[in-house]
Amino acid sequence: MADPARARRLAVRIREVVASTLERGVKDPRLGMVTVTDVRLTPDLVDATVFYTVYGDETARQASAQALESARGLLRSQVGRATGVKVTPTLTFVHDRLPDDAQHLEKLISVARERDAYLAEVRRDARPAGDDDPYRRPRPAAGEVDELSEVDELSEVDEYGGTARQEG
Repeated sequence: MADPARARRLAVRIREVVASTLERGVKDPRLGMVTVTDVRLTPDLVDATVFYTVYGDETARQASAQALESARGLLRSQVGRATGVKVTPTLTFVHDRLPDDAQHLEKLISVARERDAYLAEVRRDARPAGDDDPYRRPRPAAGEVDELSEVDELSEVDEYGGTARQEG
């Protein structure tokens, strides 16, 4: 197992080499606007997974994936020359879904904000249904006894903490 710092440095170097080789060295017409977003290495530095994004629709993504697969040998040899490691890692290309997922989340957040704004607009002039306070009771007059206070006077706490009515 390699040192994690060394693996990170090697991953950064592989990302730079693959990106520059794709820009200058690969002349495949199927290759669209590809951006190498990340490279991850296995702990033994034998396998490298290259994450990439493609600007365009699904057909551009598929064509670029085919172009990357056909240029895998060239890219691996360039990585081997540039890094100087004993064993050049094999390259596996994976389309990075993170930007697409982030864009989808942005759309969902904007829809939620629109709904919140609509509800705030509706709520601004809204009045509660019924009375302002449906639980408010009128106070008893000076000589009247409230029903609840009458029940409180008739009940007492028994030895178990419960209430029992007094027999009167």
